[in-house]
Amino acid sequence: VQLQASGGGLVQPGGSLRLSCAASGFTVNNYDARGWFRQAPGKEREWVAWIDLKDDSTYYADSVKGRFIISGDIAKNTVYLQMTSLKPEDTAVYYCTALEDLDTDYDNPEEVDYWGQGTQVTVSS
Repeated sequence: VQLQASGGGLVQPGGSLRLSCAASGFTVNNYDARGWFRQAPGKEREWVAWIDLKDDSTYYADSVKGRFIISGDIAKNTVYLQMTSLKPEDTAVYYCTALEDLDTDYDNPEEVDYWGQGTQVTVSS
């Protein structure tokens, strides 16, 4: 089971980035909730967004609502995080995640079933 994240980088405030997370080793039917957490230096890991690939329901943390959009491509078993209007406080390592069922405390990192490796996002002028 592997979650491969990509797309991080350096961007100026107000800019945009798109992260991708490709899954292998399991199908959508097994873990149909995919999402993102992030961790900034010196801070705890923070939930960002989830998508339920069964029905495309989406959930966002208040800190990113209206600026980030999570989407999925079932055929490619891949999830995307389109980030716009980026702020310096969005700087963090972003981790893609998988969860068997969103009927849980899905903003709690301990509830996540699978973690991918992180991708660094830096927002700076």
